[in-house]
Amino acid sequence: MHPAVPWSPVVREYPRPRLVISRCIEFDPCRYDSSKIPSPIVARLRDYADCIPVCPEIEIGLGIPRATVRIVRKDGSDHLVQPATGRDVTEEMSAFAARFLDSLPPVDGFILKGGSPTSGTRNVRVYPSAEKSAAIAKSAGFFAREVLKRYPELPIEDELRLNNARIRDHFLSAVFTLAAFRGVEATRDREALVRFHADNKLLLLACSQKILREIGRLVASRAEIEPEALFVRYSRMLCAALARVPRYTSNVNVLLHTLGHFSDRISEEEKAYCIRLIDRYKNGHATLGEPRDLLRSWVIRFQDPNLMNQSFFAPYPAELVDLPEEITDRGRDVWNNREESPS
Repeated sequence: MHPAVPWSPVVREYPRPRLVISRCIEFDPCRYDSSKIPSPIVARLRDYADCIPVCPEIEIGLGIPRATVRIVRKDGSDHLVQPATGRDVTEEMSAFAARFLDSLPPVDGFILKGGSPTSGTRNVRVYPSAEKSAAIAKSAGFFAREVLKRYPELPIEDELRLNNARIRDHFLSAVFTLAAFRGVEATRDREALVRFHADNKLLLLACSQKILREIGRLVASRAEIEPEALFVRYSRMLCAALARVPRYTSNVNVLLHTLGHFSDRISEEEKAYCIRLIDRYKNGHATLGEPRDLLRSWVIRFQDPNLMNQSFFAPYPAELVDLPEEITDRGRDVWNNREESPS
């Protein structure tokens, strides 16, 4: 358990999300072929999150290296089979998944191995037999199925999807927000919940105006609700909101709403420039970060009390979105790297 984390518009301290991550992703060379999966986002997350690595196939004794397994559908029922040996490990995998998930402390999200017949969250091939054959369906892996069933409200992604900037941004925003809530929830303090809600209003507005209104009514009636019930209901609504990926139109609405706070404190030229940035984002020619960072600079400049603590401006550590060298000025010097022409 950890306390609610204070926020400053210049330097924000973040709680550490607790994440379950497939062990083969940046932790250990434990895939079927003894390899390890590289993932820049997981490599960076290890410095900012408390990670619980897991490899279901090792845990049921399949070893490293090992013959591959596949999902086989027999008479409408799925089995986890190792074609090379004919071994059916369905019961072992189901028992391990139940045992492992039963033992978990409260967690904020999962990053599982994409495409894996045990851990893939979607689009895992299902075959009609253990013999060589074409896939007949796609599904989630055996271990991932239990995760999805038990934690439908949590952010659950695979390392392949996290290569997409929008998916990655939403996942990180969600897990860091949930980690902060977990700290507040541990206090069962109604007023701490009020502060948490106030700090996340713009982020929730971008996710769902409807749910934000419902949560607002819940918080307003907090004195009439027992703390345990209050936090359970708030948690359910918070997860429902964070499960919705913000549309660009919702982000534009939040940006314009924020701009309205400064309309009488900035010059017409500054306002016009900000609107141009928002339009560039709206039209798909810029990232959300461009207008958002400009507005954040005004939050710092004017010390606006209504915006100072808004997580929308920095929902997770900036280091998690550092750009690769090839698209910054820190890559190789292409001007001084020409082959010398013969004299």
